[in-house]
Amino acid sequence: MGLAKTHGGAVLGVNATMIEVEVSVGGGQLNYFLVGLPDSAVKEGQHRIETAVKSSGFQMPRQKMVVNMAPADLRKEGAAYDLTIAVGIMAADGTLLETRDISRYVIMGELALDGALRPIKGALPIAIQAQKDKFEGFILPKENAREAAIVNNLAVYGVENLVEVVRFLRGEQEIAPTQVNTRQEFYDNLNNFDMDFSDVKGQRNIKRAMEIAAAGGHNVILVGPPGAGKTMLAKRLPSILPPLTLHEALETTKIHSVAGRLSSGSSLIAVRPFRSPHHTISDVALVGGGNHPQPGEISLAHNGVLFLDELPEFKRAVLEVLRQPMEERRVTISRARFSVDYPAGFMLIASMNPCPCGYYNHPEKECVCAPHSTKIPKQNIRTAIRPHRPTRRSYARFVRRIDQRTTNR
Repeated sequence: MGLAKTHGGAVLGVNATMIEVEVSVGGGQLNYFLVGLPDSAVKEGQHRIETAVKSSGFQMPRQKMVVNMAPADLRKEGAAYDLTIAVGIMAADGTLLETRDISRYVIMGELALDGALRPIKGALPIAIQAQKDKFEGFILPKENAREAAIVNNLAVYGVENLVEVVRFLRGEQEIAPTQVNTRQEFYDNLNNFDMDFSDVKGQRNIKRAMEIAAAGGHNVILVGPPGAGKTMLAKRLPSILPPLTLHEALETTKIHSVAGRLSSGSSLIAVRPFRSPHHTISDVALVGGGNHPQPGEISLAHNGVLFLDELPEFKRAVLEVLRQPMEERRVTISRARFSVDYPAGFMLIASMNPCPCGYYNHPEKECVCAPHSTKIPKQNIRTAIRPHRPTRRSYARFVRRIDQRTTNR
């Protein structure tokens, strides 16, 4: 009976926890048991792993296989454990015959059916935790190599397929660790904006107001008719915000890494993020959460700008969930078994029309809204920022209750 241990990482919030994968091969007829609280994506990995191993020219064991993912009380999610389990199975079966100690490496990657590796989410938090736990190296898909190589004192090996991993662990092939000069990468991409505030012509008063808001980190609401330039000004606001510090850049990159929003081959986010969700967004998508908690739009806007265009069109429940994150600059997602924290320090910019047609108090165009139609502030804005006022019907019910209690006495 063969036994092998490999290591992967599980992302919880914006931090990672090391996962030890124990694989036992032998002692019975062909069967496959996966334990340790895996989700459906991890369980389905059995078929991906078997096909990928055979496509790469290796043989799967024809004996009983037991895979345990510890700690067993932490739920494991996603397909990133394919490579971790595959290497463990081949090592336990004696197929790998590794010359390097695989227990000293963190191994992560999603396997394609031909043995190629697909990128994973959360490579940066896993690399940070691997460096803290004194691992020797991190083997992962090539697309994530520059992202993980931001971490110092950790050898990061970007690989393209399962064959490369086996040859590297056998000592038959050398792979140069990916090197990234974090500070140089940060300064090279600092303030590299696609749109600049200097592009705005005229608008002297509003530009001055936006500059004051940017200097103090104040929230702003822009009210004006269609075509006045509200969206144009909001999109260019990040270019006049104070530059990101290196610590803020790393924190922002971690959030986007967990959400899988980093582009292939990218390393460090050095510009302040700008997020502009559509007004049909749900409260969960805005604040974060779900069955498998993920950062929401307000966390993706951390250290940057959250722009809510056509503010009155957003649902009241969506506007309500902004209160606590704006006060505490943090979002807590609580579940029965765990709770996670996501940072949410953003600058809120909102825009709206002064009336349904948009031309209320316009110097040239006449407002065509009915006299009784809602002018600024709109009804859902009032209810979002003011306490609820009882209607006549609810007030009458309240009076009847008081009268009944008085009569009973």
